[in-house]
Amino acid sequence: MGEIILKKLINLVNPKLKFGFTRLIRNFDSMVKRNLESALLQKLKKSPAVAILGPRQVGKTTLAKQLKSDQHESLYLDMENPNDQNKLQDAFSYLTLHEDSRIIIDEIQLMPSLFAVLRPLIDAKRTAGRFILLGSASPLLVKGVSESLAGRIAYTELTPIGITELTDQLDYKMNWFRGGFPEALLATDDDYAIEWLDDFIRSYVERDLAILFGVTLSSVTLRNFWSMLAHSNGNLLNAEVFARSLGVSATTVMKYLDFLEGGYMVRRLQPWFVNAKKRLIKSPKTYIRDTGILHRLLNISNLDNLFGHPGAGGSWEGYVVEQIFQAKPDHLDLFFYRTQAGAECDLLLVQGITPVACIEIKLSNAPVVSRGFLNCIQDLEPKSSFIITPQSDTYVASHDVTITSLSAFIATRLDLL
Repeated sequence: MGEIILKKLINLVNPKLKFGFTRLIRNFDSMVKRNLESALLQKLKKSPAVAILGPRQVGKTTLAKQLKSDQHESLYLDMENPNDQNKLQDAFSYLTLHEDSRIIIDEIQLMPSLFAVLRPLIDAKRTAGRFILLGSASPLLVKGVSESLAGRIAYTELTPIGITELTDQLDYKMNWFRGGFPEALLATDDDYAIEWLDDFIRSYVERDLAILFGVTLSSVTLRNFWSMLAHSNGNLLNAEVFARSLGVSATTVMKYLDFLEGGYMVRRLQPWFVNAKKRLIKSPKTYIRDTGILHRLLNISNLDNLFGHPGAGGSWEGYVVEQIFQAKPDHLDLFFYRTQAGAECDLLLVQGITPVACIEIKLSNAPVVSRGFLNCIQDLEPKSSFIITPQSDTYVASHDVTITSLSAFIATRLDLL
């Protein structure tokens, strides 16, 4: 009740404060505990440096600052802050002065020379949890990053908030529609969520991606390419088709795709073709990893519009793929399988070179086992097969295929595979 009264008072004084206020209330009332936190604490007890990687605005800084240490005071340095950059002009001397502190270095990819400096510092004093390095770009694509920290650093990825991290105030529908970036998901107002996502996309296209990788990119081409990827979400990648539409070379298309993937915006799902004697599709499928961003690129403004949109099935497929990627145990790898004869499964879980589970993803809660899926099961002979839906009960259908919801699959089946 008090929250409602306070909102009215704020709007009477200045209606323009509405978005910021509703965001504050949601963030205060619905703090999300990230699954990665416990794993990070374990890594900080063992490794002198831990890297938290993930897209911009996903919550890396907030999480790093929340990680308490009994042995260290914390020092935070942001490589987007000119003052902090100046402190590290002589990085070795400055960091040596703070050798008893836990040092958090944010957006470290903007100063890749630091990786070489950290090696002698760590070797001189190999204290567990001494450095937390935050990055918004894949280390493989950042110019100048050496392998000098091999054996001294543990890498982790913080993804947008997923279905296993939702509070009682949030459900999978909101997570699917708004995506998992905290500012969008935790907003109490759809208008603010949409505004934030639009600003994020604009900033990412016009500024962020080029800064992350130290390259020159055409913002118009990048935006058009990203939108084209959204409209073909979950489909096979054909660089030549994109290139013709954009008026650039296929090499340029692949470069832009590498950067979007390296910035944790796009996922390429590779086809499975080990030990297969069939004529197989060998092009990867591409997904916009965060469905909130996907829906803004498709100009979908609410859940009703989403369910009526022709891209709804591909969006749900991408959401399921991303949630399973986030929740899967380390021994499983994810692929898809498709033959030119029509056998297909949307997701294939593999351990080593052994198919463990074939998965078909359906937006309908009353799915029918398709002929293509049955052919896939016959080809691969997995231990289990599933059709994953939004909300269906769990039951066994024909041909021993288990029908289940996404939340039930992750909660009760995934760790057993």
